[in-house]
Formats: sequence, structure tokens, C-alpha cells
Amino acid sequence: MNPSAPLPDPNESDRVVPREGWHVLHLFYHIEQSQWALHTDEEKLEAKTRLAELVQEIRSTPSTQLLTFSMVSPKSDLGFMLLTDDLHQANDFEKRLSRALGPDILSPVYSYLSMTELSEYTTTEEQYAGDLVRDEGFAPGSAELEAKLEEFRKRMEKYNRDRLYPNMPDWPVFCFYPMSKRRGAEHNWFHLDFETRRKLMAGHARVGRTYAGRIRQLITGSTGLDEWEWGVTLFSHNTQDIKEIVYEMRFDEVSALYAEFGDFYIGLQLPLDELFRRVGL
Repeated sequence: MNPSAPLPDPNESDRVVPREGWHVLHLFYHIEQSQWALHTDEEKLEAKTRLAELVQEIRSTPSTQLLTFSMVSPKSDLGFMLLTDDLHQANDFEKRLSRALGPDILSPVYSYLSMTELSEYTTTEEQYAGDLVRDEGFAPGSAELEAKLEEFRKRMEKYNRDRLYPNMPDWPVFCFYPMSKRRGAEHNWFHLDFETRRKLMAGHARVGRTYAGRIRQLITGSTGLDEWEWGVTLFSHNTQDIKEIVYEMRFDEVSALYAEFGDFYIGLQLPLDELFRRVGL
């Protein structure tokens, strides 16, 4: 299964990466089984066909991705993660997904709106050059330094594109939770100076990088869009890796002193035929 639409050409290295990202909607529903049971077999097949065709339409839309989940636990039954570059399009798809099985079948449980974004704490070229000169002895203006900086530019170009235009994986285990930074009297993230916050986030990121190959993570911004400041989406091949990264990162200073977390939603990414069977459609 490949739920992802083609991404912008990563070889267009002369193109400036904009700061505007994609809109991201996480949608979670209960399936009203008592209403569904009132449908005839023919009506059920028609409804499932309608939803399947809509999913394929959305996935074939440029700059758009749609992932489908069977949600674990009674918090919700069915989940979608929609990424697209246009808010009108996101709104249209969301309404149509909610109605696709017919009236009163899907009841919204929780939704979250955010956007992909670049991190303000990402190392700049100037900071990287300063680190090379100070810590590794590169001479300012040297060919060796310029070669290192060119490698850095290419690496950051890919990093920025992955942040703004993520290609979501088809890994089976999905986790979503919202979070904000504390503004308490004792621990207030936004009262720290920028350099302190940058150093703390660098340490936080180092912990996350130790899970490369085991966890795919997407952090999306939601200030002004939803009740929390960020949405965190994790993909893995098993629940143990999800548990371990969240457990370890909660002991990092950034989380231990300055983070607040919302509810966690766990799901399994499945193809539509298996998804329908799993959720009782």
C-alpha cells in the first residue's frame, strides 16, 4: 500500500524552500453499529464502495496524502490522517469522509488541525560554520570549510523538504498526541532566552535520532489552529518502540520540565478491505 502522492522534485536544489507547509488533519470516529445494522447488505456494499472511491480520489489529488487506521481501544474505531496543501481542499475532503458511509454512521470523537513547519531551532549555516571553525579547526574561507558547508546545505535542503512536505510511511503502528510547552510560574518555556531553548532542543533531538529506522516522527504546528501548540505523529513497526521513545523523551529536560501532553491515540494502518473487516463494516 502506498498512501502517498508524489512530492516536489528533491533535485530542484536551486529552488528556495518556502516556510508555508501542508495542512494536516487527524480525524477519529466511532462507528454507530446500531445504525449500520439497519442497512441492507446491498446498502452496506454501496456505502463501502463510496468510501473506497473517495479514499482513492483523495490519494490521487496532487500534494495530498490520506492514511487510514483501525483505532485500538474504544476511544475510537476509525481514524484518518489527511495532509494537503489547501485548506479549502482539506475542509471538503473532511466533510465528505464524514458523510461517505451515510448519515449517522460516523460520529466524530476527536479531530486535530495543524500544519507542517520548519523548526526555529534548526542549526543555521552561520552556526554550523562557527562550530566547524571553533571546534574542528577549519580555517575561515578555506576550501575545506566551503566543502563542508556545501554538504550541510544539501543536507538541510532535504531536511526542510521532509519537514514541510513529508512522505508518510506505510508502517503499521500509528500514534498521535498533542502537546504544548508549560507557562507555569516555576517552569515557563517562553521565559527562557532563545539560546537556552535552542541548546535544550538540540539535546532533545539527539535522543530522537537514536530511534532512526525504528520510529518515523512528524511534528506539526497548531498555535492559533487548535487547543494545543503541536501535534506529534509517530509511526513504527511495533508498539514497543512507540512506548520506548515516549518514555525516554519524557525524562529529557525539555519534556520533564516544560511539556504538557494531551490524550494518546493508537491505531493500525491497514488497506481498506482489511480495515472494513476489522472495524465491523
